[in-house]
Amino acid sequence: QVQLVESGGGLVQPGGSLRLSCAATGRIFRIYDMGWYRQAPGKQRELVARTSSSGITYYTDSVKGRFTISRDNDKNTVFLQMNSLKPEDTAVYYCKADFGSQGYWGQGTQVSVAS
Repeated sequence: QVQLVESGGGLVQPGGSLRLSCAATGRIFRIYDMGWYRQAPGKQRELVARTSSSGITYYTDSVKGRFTISRDNDKNTVFLQMNSLKPEDTAVYYCKADFGSQGYWGQGTQVSVAS
């Protein structure tokens, strides 16, 4: 069992930056593929960025060049650095850990981008 706790969300102006953190319990964090998802009101949850256990990263097209996912296996934490934020980035952001058929979600953190 893995428990995930996100933090770092908030209200920011367009063009601003936020850094999300997702802290995980467990001593085997390094074997999990970690992802950041988001869900805007009235929309489906979508994958934003993902880092595999070996460090391979993926980004959805809309955030390429603006967001960076990273992980610190010693601290059992995955980060999402979000720069040049846009109003369309407004959503609840969720962290997810995957290993084989096992998947675990965090509770989410709200990110709002508005003037």
